[in-house]
Amino acid sequence: MSPEYELQAAIVTLLKADASLMNLVNGVYDQPPTTAWATPKEGYVTIGEAQFIRDDATCLEGGDVYLTLHTWSRKVGFPAVKEIAFAVSESLHMAPLVLASWRLVSIMHRQTRVFRDPDGLTSHAVIEFAASVHKPLA
Repeated sequence: MSPEYELQAAIVTLLKADASLMNLVNGVYDQPPTTAWATPKEGYVTIGEAQFIRDDATCLEGGDVYLTLHTWSRKVGFPAVKEIAFAVSESLHMAPLVLASWRLVSIMHRQTRVFRDPDGLTSHAVIEFAASVHKPLA
């Protein structure tokens, strides 16, 4: 499996098990359902873009995975989406994720950007992570 896919699976499992995050959102989704905006939480997390840049060595495959997650809120102002984004970054920064066939060396929160979506109702945060992965050659 690709390291991006293995990381996504581990991230979704970890975030869904994080009670403090799940108290803030209706779910963690690849493709959100229409119920993602349900009250009273009015927010959710989506899995975003990923990029794998190889950096193999003689004895192992490896590289860096750049991951983006998105948080969304329809509560008034930025406080709710900022709180959700912070909960995501706290949950994943330096998390000891276990992958199926790759070994996670580290995952680090790189930055968070918060802005209002063009609809004027939705607050949106883009959270970026960098993960280093290795896989011993067979």
